[in-house]
Amino acid sequence: MKLAAVFTWPVRVYYEDTDAAGVVYYANYLRFLERARTEWLRHLGFEVVAMERDYGSVFVVRRLTIDYRFPARLGGALCVSVAIAERGYSRLRLTQTVARDDAQLCAADVTLACLDSTSWRPVAMPAAVAQKFEELA
Repeated sequence: MKLAAVFTWPVRVYYEDTDAAGVVYYANYLRFLERARTEWLRHLGFEVVAMERDYGSVFVVRRLTIDYRFPARLGGALCVSVAIAERGYSRLRLTQTVARDDAQLCAADVTLACLDSTSWRPVAMPAAVAQKFEELA
């Protein structure tokens, strides 16, 4: 079975996500993006805790740029996407979006670094993880 190149994860906007006007607080989009990345890795067969335990490595955000286009509001049903833009030895660049129906609310470019979970130094992605990413290409 070929895996989809773009992974999507549904998100509902709760009261805790919003400001006094009922609009999603800008920093909470980062939470939505993080949850989608975590679920994407789980979908690929790599639980975050298991990656650290089994491979001694973790992914951390090294860089993130985000463009906010339209607000999300209390009660909204959103869809967060994850797609690989580039792969390297110990680096992974992803494109992510948060959308409502056909409207793209924000777009992010996220660079992850694969680090040794003990030394916190860059390491090659585990072979099994790199192979799974290759299958998505």
